[in-house]
Parts: sequence; structure tokens; C-alpha cells
Amino acid sequence: MIVTIARREVRDLMRDGRFRLLSVVIVAVAAIALVVGWKQYTDVARQHAEAQAATRHQWVQQPAKNPHSAAHYGVYAFKPKSQLAVLDTGIDPYVGVATWLESHRQNEAAYRPAQDRTALQRFGELTGASVLQVLVPLFIVLMTFAAFSGEREQGLSRQLLSLGVARETLAVGKVLGILAALGLVLLPVLIMAAAALALATGGVLASTPGRAAWLVVVHLAYALILIAVCLAVSARASSSRASLVVLLALWFVNSLVAPRVVGDLAAALHPTPPAARFARDLQRDLADTSAVQARLDRRKRELFARYGVQTVEALPIAFSGISLQEGEEHGNEVFDRHYGRLHEQFGRQDRVQQWAGLAAPMLAVRALSMALAGTDGRHHRDFMAAAEQYRREMQRVLNGDLAAHARPGQVYLATPSLWASIAPFTYAAPSTSWALTGQARSLLVLAVWLAGAAVLLLIAVRTMPVE
Repeated sequence: MIVTIARREVRDLMRDGRFRLLSVVIVAVAAIALVVGWKQYTDVARQHAEAQAATRHQWVQQPAKNPHSAAHYGVYAFKPKSQLAVLDTGIDPYVGVATWLESHRQNEAAYRPAQDRTALQRFGELTGASVLQVLVPLFIVLMTFAAFSGEREQGLSRQLLSLGVARETLAVGKVLGILAALGLVLLPVLIMAAAALALATGGVLASTPGRAAWLVVVHLAYALILIAVCLAVSARASSSRASLVVLLALWFVNSLVAPRVVGDLAAALHPTPPAARFARDLQRDLADTSAVQARLDRRKRELFARYGVQTVEALPIAFSGISLQEGEEHGNEVFDRHYGRLHEQFGRQDRVQQWAGLAAPMLAVRALSMALAGTDGRHHRDFMAAAEQYRREMQRVLNGDLAAHARPGQVYLATPSLWASIAPFTYAAPSTSWALTGQARSLLVLAVWLAGAAVLLLIAVRTMPVE
């Protein structure tokens, strides 16, 4: 009986002119979004590869010079473009694509793509994820608002129930039928998404099969939640018109209002310092000469005891290199303290937005989508941490070479072989499990919504009027 009801639902939807028109619109918009995403990915990935190769070439081609001069010369670290950014660009356009790695400074990522866009472009970027999270829910609303109320107005509900069809069976059949019809619409979109990934990366889901599979699961769960909620409203609404009004209001709040309001709420509850104040406080602690001098005095005592000497000049190593490295270590402690507090605030903001998904499932789905695509704040911070670790190691090598080879009263110039000995910067995205662990709350929220929507639908159909 469930299969029969589902088939009937699919047949009725396929005959509906609105369904066919909206299906064409959804597929067309998704195709445009995927083409745009593929073009952006290929362009940015190529530009990043070329720029990373150029900065590496400039680094290794430096002439002989003092290692500390090379440390100030520095290199760029470019953030690799996530393959699944073809589908969901997340926050990537707003956080910068490269960071400058130099002596004494931990720099923020620069060159934000959003800076080159118009205000209208920044307002709403068209991506595959936005189609699935904003347009498809609207499509579901328009296709389901009369699923029960329309039948009741036509007198069909009484006839079906008089034939002995259980209300629960009717609800399950409708859910499966609507889901199957939606699947027919989204199948071309799925095929185009796979093609876009294949063209962009040289192999379908070559390095992100787990993430891609989870993306499908998350959006499938989201579709089931929406279908169940829409059917529940249709079952209890006094008329199809009332059902449509309620569902459009819910869609508007869930898809458009909640993301902005919750983002502002998270920032208000856990504010981050203004950029100017952050930079001022950071520079103040970096300039704390007493802390640096204390480190240097302690290091001198250690070296004097190790080598059995009484003066810096008598050391068999150049204290200038040691001094520079101690300054770096002091700076690293300051950076860790200030950026650690900043990242803690970002983490608290993320948790607020994750738990807010209990009020609007779109928030949980969006967070999971960005995390799986590797385009959320946590992935960006992981890249920045890897780049900073590379910078610190590079400084240790350069300062260590200076300490080992420089001599008092002599000009020391390191050869280009030293620059080449420092391996190029590479970054590998964390595993799928790492991405999901950071979104455990969102997964829980999505599971709660799925169970709650199912219960809501069962209660609604059991108590729905038939006249």
C-alpha cells in the first residue's frame, strides 16, 4: 500500500505543470551554479599553483646573503583550493587566499576575493550548496503545501481513509513519493556536480569520496526534514492557502532570516576585538623588551655553563643567531596568546551557531556543508596554523645556520643551498572524520530535527481533520 501511495504521489506531481516548470528552473539554476563553481575553482587553483611556484622560485634563487636578511625576504603560503569548493565556497571568499611568512611577524591571510566583487555579488553568491539549501526547500514547500489540505478540500481524504488506509501509511507513502519525485529532479544536478568535480580535479571525487558521500547524506536528511514538516503543516492547516502562508513564512525565517540573525547574535555574545585594538595590543606585548632580555640572560647562562666561558665573544657559536631565535620564541609565545584568545572566541561563535540549528535546521546543514567542503572557519584556521608552523621552522633553520657559521667581526653570507634545503610549503586538508568531529553538534541537531519532524508528522496525520 505504501508503494502504491508513493507511485500515485509521483504521478500526480509529474502531471502538475507547476512541478515541471519549477523542476526546469531548479535544474537550470543548479547548472549555472555548478558552471560558475567549476570556473572559479579551476581559475583559482591554477593561479595558486602558479603563484606558489613563482614564490618558491624567488626564494631558492636568492643570491648569497645573511640568513636573517633571507628571513625578512620571506615567502608566500597559498591556501590550496578545496575540491568540494566547486559546490560550496563557504567563507573562502572572505578570509584571504595567501599569507606572507616572514621573520618576527605572524600575518593574517590576505587577498580576499570578496574585495573585488560588487555589493550585489557579495550579498548572495550562487553555489550548488545555496541551490540545495535555499531554492530546493522553496521547491518542496510549493510542491507539498496542498498534499493533505488539497485532498481534504476535494473530499479525497475521507475516501482514502474509508478504504481502510491507515493514516500513518498514507503519510509514509506521501513522504516516499515526494522524495522520489524530488530525486528525479535532483538526479541531473547530481550528475552535473560529479561532472564538475571530475573536470576540476581530473577524477571523480579522486581525493574526497568520504566528504562527498557525507554531503549527499546531510542534504538527503535535510530534504526528509523539510518534507515531513511541510506535510505536517498541510495535514493540520485549515486550508491550502493557510498552509502555503505558514510554510512560506517558515522557509523565509529558516533560509534567509536565521543565518543573518544568528551570526549577529553569536558575534554579540562572544565579540572579537576590533582589528586596530588587536594589532595595538599585539604590538605592545611584542615590544616588551624586559621579557626578551630575561630570555636572553637565561640563554647566556645556559651557554656559558655548557661551553665553560664567561663572555659572549668566547662562545664557539654566534650569539647573534641565538639572540634572533630567542626573539622569535618570545614572539611565538605572544602570537599564541593573542591569536589563541581570538580563535577561542571564533570557536564559541561557531558553537552558538551550531546549537542555533535547533531553531532552524538550515544552520546545521550549512555548517556541515561548509565543513565537509573544507571551506569553513575551522579549516581556514587549520591552514593558518600549518603555515605558521612552517614559518617558525623556517626561522629556526635560518637562525640556526647564522648561529653555527657567523663569526665576530666577519660578514657571513649563506649560499643558495641553504634556501633550497628548506622544503617548500605544503598543506593537506584534514580527514573527513576531523571535519565531522568539529561539527558533532550540528550532526546531533540534524538527527534531533529528523526524529522530531517524523514525530510531528505522525501526530499531525493522526489528528488531522478529514472534512
